[in-house]
Amino acid sequence: MVETAAPQQVAGMRLRELAFGAVTAAGVRAALRLGIPDALGTNPETPDTLAERTEVDPRALRRLMRALASHGIFTEQPDGRFAHNDASRLLRSDTPSSMRHVTLWATEPWTWQVWPKLDEAVREGRSVFADVHGKEFFDYLHADAPESAEVFNQAMTQSSRQAAEDVADVLDLGDARTVADVGGGQGMMLATLLERNSDLRGYLLDLPAVVAESDPRLRAGGAFADRATLVAGDVRDDVPVAADVYIVKNLLEWDEDSTRRTLANIISAAEPGARVVVIENLVDETSSPKFTTAMDLLLLLNVGGAKHTRDSLVTAMGRAGLVTGEITSINPSLHMFDSVVPDE
Repeated sequence: MVETAAPQQVAGMRLRELAFGAVTAAGVRAALRLGIPDALGTNPETPDTLAERTEVDPRALRRLMRALASHGIFTEQPDGRFAHNDASRLLRSDTPSSMRHVTLWATEPWTWQVWPKLDEAVREGRSVFADVHGKEFFDYLHADAPESAEVFNQAMTQSSRQAAEDVADVLDLGDARTVADVGGGQGMMLATLLERNSDLRGYLLDLPAVVAESDPRLRAGGAFADRATLVAGDVRDDVPVAADVYIVKNLLEWDEDSTRRTLANIISAAEPGARVVVIENLVDETSSPKFTTAMDLLLLLNVGGAKHTRDSLVTAMGRAGLVTGEITSINPSLHMFDSVVPDE
């Protein structure tokens, strides 16, 4: 008979698991870089078969798979074979809702170097990224870590795919003729809106290296090229387009100065009455608080930013001069704040 652990023992086991939490992230990253999720098919496989297919050591692979299975990633069969489950299938590159790039981005080498500095970031309330890497986050990615920058861009596109569909389902563009996707990454949101609204024209604004790799549908020869304009630059310095609707998704979580400058640039470019639609994950209204609070701390480390609460975002928008109206829950993770640029 298995004895029931005392509450203190349960707490102790849980704390040990948390203290070794980095193992889970490292294990998922290792499985992706070894190609395990794609190599494992629809039928259970032995570690030896998988090892031969991926050219790795079979005994070490079994240890990795066993560790991941203990966290609900892959399933170990009674006969020692391993099979996919709902979580591990999301790591495959051919899964429509794949989280492959999101997972790789969250475990990039630079993350392992900044997390140990979290105590300093909390003590001083600022980013420590430049202390570790000698440059600010985005400067470092694009100048010193181009492969990581590509993973970051792919992760943003991957995480935006379903969100773009969800936003398009609820965003009423009314009589809008033009929309600007401010800091819109590779343009998944803009492309989705153009696909849904045949008379709409759009602008994609982001850093030059990001815009250069934008969604093929927006570039020359693409399905929406005649209705899309790509604008390369830093939205914290300028938003050089006039539009009926400005979309700002997961951008106002930078440091306060960047948020202030971005909103000021939008208001400066916009006509009175233009809509500014802000879309964010909220740290206080979320179905996944462990993820959202982790992202909140990572933002502190990287850029000195923070995930917003409903009240803090309304406050930031009001401080910039926007008049916030309806707030809509798009899905369990995203909220949309619809605001307007007031008459002067």
